[in-house]
Amino acid sequence: MLVACVGNHLRGDDGFGVAVAAELAGSLPASVDLVETGIGSLGIVHQLMNGYGGVIVVDAVERGAAPGTVFVLVPDLPEITEPTLEDWHAQLADPHLAEPSRILRLARAAGVLPEHVLVVGCQPETCDDFEEGLSRHVASAVPIAARRVHDLVQELLLELEAEVRPA
Repeated sequence: MLVACVGNHLRGDDGFGVAVAAELAGSLPASVDLVETGIGSLGIVHQLMNGYGGVIVVDAVERGAAPGTVFVLVPDLPEITEPTLEDWHAQLADPHLAEPSRILRLARAAGVLPEHVLVVGCQPETCDDFEEGLSRHVASAVPIAARRVHDLVQELLLELEAEVRPA
């Protein structure tokens, strides 16, 4: 299992994933890898090349809700059979853009996206300006999201274990 936390701590609430990674450090089961990729979205795809049964991506996610609202999302990713040159350019034009859907589409196109994929997101207050630190609402959501990640990890590990047990 992989828990991949994304974000830029120099852009306000975009640092949500980085803060959750710090909260989770050293607390996940040994069978779970925790990575904090900052804004390097390709790092997640590279990590997924190691082979995982599931991935949880943690990031600030714009959903139009109140700042600090934590979401658990199951991404709806289209099948990519043969990406065109334009598709690849759109995915790779800015390797720093770490939007979860782009990362996951790229992982699917590369054939490394696991079957179990979840996004734990938080509605940001602001991500547009140079500002170090999280807003009050998003900072209070960090431990909530970390607990949710712990719960999801346990659930997914049980599912993965059940999938490999002989019938």
